[in-house]
Amino acid sequence: MPFQDPEEIGYGYVIARYVTGKETGRPRYRELKSGRFLEFDRPLADRFVRHLVDDAAAVTDDELDALLGFEWRSRFTTAWLIGVDRRDEYRERLGELLLAGEFCLSGGAYCFALARFGTPADAEILTAYLDRYLPRTDLRHDQAAALGALLRLDAHLGTHHADRFTAPGGLWDRWVDALPHLRDSPTHTLAALRRRTDALCDFANGWTLP
Repeated sequence: MPFQDPEEIGYGYVIARYVTGKETGRPRYRELKSGRFLEFDRPLADRFVRHLVDDAAAVTDDELDALLGFEWRSRFTTAWLIGVDRRDEYRERLGELLLAGEFCLSGGAYCFALARFGTPADAEILTAYLDRYLPRTDLRHDQAAALGALLRLDAHLGTHHADRFTAPGGLWDRWVDALPHLRDSPTHTLAALRRRTDALCDFANGWTLP
């Protein structure tokens, strides 16, 4: 995808407004990346969520385009804004970015947005990503986030796209087993992947603490 600093096209303000703002004392992208907001106490969670929802509703398409053309922090946060407001007209763009694997640190947010959109088309994108990247046991990109999102979509759509990845001894097991420290990791069980995606999407759905 083309790479361009928003400053160069007259949108230099978007980084400070949408990406690095510090409602909690830390930049927004860091809170979203860590998932720490799921553990905030009520006043802090309410403040964080209020600003995020307001920005997701207010950001313009031109601003989103400027942000998606920049680096991983910008793309990660922008995908969250898109997912929160369910702007599914960005499905194809996010799918292209995910499949390109250009900035692997931002891919988890693309998976979140696709899980939020919640349609068969989103499941197809996640399936295509896993087809491409799960066989690459040398790459630690966003395979876990993609599988967690696909497991959620299967559960909601009544489909079974994830089955061929999760069969015993299949692509997921081989990808995990390629790194010894992941083999027994509680964060890389199928149940944990699904819980993680559910927690993010349920928070976005109801804006209440778990």
